[in-house]
Amino acid sequence: MKFTCTTVLFWPFSMLLLLDKSQSSKTEVKYNFTEKNFSSIPVGISNNVTILDLSYNKITLNETDIKVLQIYFLLTDLYLIENNITILHNNSFSNLSNLEILNICRNSIYIIQQDAFVGLNKLKQLHLCQNKILQLNPDVFMPLNNLKLLNLQGNLISYFDVPQLFHLELIILYGNPWNCTCSLFNLQKWLKTSNVILENENITMCSYPDTLKCYNIKTVPYTAECYSKFVSSVTEDLYSHFQSISNSTFNSSLNNFTRNSEHEPLGKSWVFLVGVLVTVLMTSLLIFTAIKCPIWYNFLLSYNHRRLEEHEAETYEDGFPGNSNSLSQIADTNSEDTTVIFEQLHSFVADDDGFIEDKYIDTHELCEEN
Repeated sequence: MKFTCTTVLFWPFSMLLLLDKSQSSKTEVKYNFTEKNFSSIPVGISNNVTILDLSYNKITLNETDIKVLQIYFLLTDLYLIENNITILHNNSFSNLSNLEILNICRNSIYIIQQDAFVGLNKLKQLHLCQNKILQLNPDVFMPLNNLKLLNLQGNLISYFDVPQLFHLELIILYGNPWNCTCSLFNLQKWLKTSNVILENENITMCSYPDTLKCYNIKTVPYTAECYSKFVSSVTEDLYSHFQSISNSTFNSSLNNFTRNSEHEPLGKSWVFLVGVLVTVLMTSLLIFTAIKCPIWYNFLLSYNHRRLEEHEAETYEDGFPGNSNSLSQIADTNSEDTTVIFEQLHSFVADDDGFIEDKYIDTHELCEEN
């Protein structure tokens, strides 16, 4: 009797357990298409697939592949290891809202667009190891709110700013040519102050400069200059954060505070601006000179005076015998004598018709006088 009562009591719970197991077995649908020489993602897969392994094929993840992936919206695991992927386009996985593991290692990825991971709200593991990534914008990880593991091992990354991954627990960064100058100081501070674990920390070494090759990126010592730059960058980040949520009065006061606290030297943009202005002014001056030169030349040609040569001076002395006081005497004469002297001075000119050629005499007035 007791056994019967116990069975009756626990029967609903046993049925619930069996139901959960059956549901879990039904929801996990796995397809393995490794080494099938596929050049694109196959279409004839069941829409209920949850684990899809397409490793060791020739898939490029182009627009057609992206459209096919949208059909398999129940995917939780996607493996694209060692394919021919070079670019992760925007919204490549936008419809895979249930995806938790994405492994794209051993491809030739060198560009990851800004919205490549949009829609992966439940993603927990992202593997981008052994690709050709040179630069990586940390904002590309912003949609990954539940990411726990980020694998960037074996790329060509030398600089990586602090990623906005507040729930990250494990990060893999070894196998990259890290440049341990001040540019990597923010990453080191983030690794030390956050709860994230740097896997293989002892082999995540600096590659530049040569004097720091014996340090890993988490323990490399930095100078006081790097600390001052870090403080200024933190101030700028706080300013940009509070600016979006505060009023105009608070913004102006915070702006004054950041200006007083910054000690960074000005950039070289003003040098470029001055160079452009000087170039424009010089070009305008040259154009103005080129336009005005013919006018100035004609103007100066009308007043083309020159000094008397020696033979002209002798002719002048022959026409006016006497001592040097004759010049002063000539200056004392009236206007009529002056006219006579001028005519006598030019009497030696050949073919003189008795007229004085001057551009500034109005020809109309001359005609009326005649």
